[in-house]
Amino acid sequence: MSKKIDAALKDLKKALNKHAEAVGGSAVSLKKAQRASARVAAAAKAYAEVVQAKSGLGSPFEQLDSVGLESTTIASLSAERDKIKQRLTGPIPVQERQAAL
Repeated sequence: MSKKIDAALKDLKKALNKHAEAVGGSAVSLKKAQRASARVAAAAKAYAEVVQAKSGLGSPFEQLDSVGLESTTIASLSAERDKIKQRLTGPIPVQERQAAL
């Protein structure tokens, strides 16, 4: 196993163990749980990046990343947002004054 992958794996295991300790007790501290969750996410991202750099394979956590909206929905919403933004911040057309009747 690559040294970088091995190191990233150890960091991920450590982060998961700390998370389990933080959330596994009878009284769970919200701050500790949030910090532990952030560490797990960072360690998982680092592991995925090292694996991708070494092997060219995608993230082993792909399915976990896709929680929420589908990519097509996100793309559609982004396009709609950009269209509205352009309309609101783009050039303002000057209208000629109509002649009085």
